[in-house]
Amino acid sequence: MTDRWDPGAFKSRVDEVLRRFVAQEADLFAAVDPLLGPVAEQLEAAVTDGKRLRAAFCYWGWRAVGQPDSDALVRAAASMELVHAAAVVHDDLIDDSPLRHGRPTPHIALRAAVRDRPRADDTARSLAMLVGDLLMSLAGQLFATCGLPAAYLARARPLWSMLARELIAGECLEILRTGAGPDTAASLKVIRYKTAKYTVEQPLLIGGALAGAGERLREGYSAYGLPLGEAFQLRDDLLGLFGAPEHTGKANADDVRGQRPTALLAETWRLARDDDRERLRALLGSRDLDADGLDAVREVMCRLGAPDRIEQMIGARVTEALDALHELDVPAPAAGALTALARSATVRLS
Repeated sequence: MTDRWDPGAFKSRVDEVLRRFVAQEADLFAAVDPLLGPVAEQLEAAVTDGKRLRAAFCYWGWRAVGQPDSDALVRAAASMELVHAAAVVHDDLIDDSPLRHGRPTPHIALRAAVRDRPRADDTARSLAMLVGDLLMSLAGQLFATCGLPAAYLARARPLWSMLARELIAGECLEILRTGAGPDTAASLKVIRYKTAKYTVEQPLLIGGALAGAGERLREGYSAYGLPLGEAFQLRDDLLGLFGAPEHTGKANADDVRGQRPTALLAETWRLARDDDRERLRALLGSRDLDADGLDAVREVMCRLGAPDRIEQMIGARVTEALDALHELDVPAPAAGALTALARSATVRLS
């Protein structure tokens, strides 16, 4: 790979690593018993799509130290996508989301394989949980066998514990905050731990640790990565409610029906007066929310200016991230790639 950042070429490299690795593991898994075939299929489906942003941040965390392109590093970076795949399977299960990338989520797709069994829905959900567990295990396996020297891997290994701890802490915080009183500060804390850290900061730090990054560069990675990761999730929350399902691949009503602790809902509540809050109380958390009810929530949000407020929050965080990046002494190709990644992570349709 040349010093010129080509996102499409990089994505193809990561896709090929994931396809080969997960297909081999899925075959070994299915060989245990024919009954496991549908579960193995969901392992492969879980890594079919994706922008590969987390792998890209890990890659440029390595390159920004001055290290050259490396196929072994691409394999290590691809393991970040298996962490993401595991998190997505678990997240969709917890949230009971029916769609991801326009296809049924694993706990929905697996119903067909167990439809003749008692408590088929519960069985499908249990199987999906285990798909997510296995994907997380495979992430560690791919990282450990990527081909980089053992001494390099040892430098990054402690960061894996931190990644798992903070990701699960964020997911737990979201569960505990769901249905609670909307609070913007609490929502931003959920965003930071559930998404921001493992999407940008931790892949950068892992790539940097593999390459032997010094303390100042690692601090710069965090100063760039945390606000950018928050901006990424804030954009995701906007797209979740206002994006076109044909682009996002997800159902618009999930956050409202689940009364999830998004900053968008929290800002709407903060800006609302008593009459709007009364209206929102009747809609938020309603499992029977229809298209008209969803439009009513959108109308309140837009009238109060909540989406504009989220856009301002996104813009401020992207600026903060780029300012931190410009303070770093990194090779020009790395600075250019990380600037481009900041834009592609936060200016998107899906």
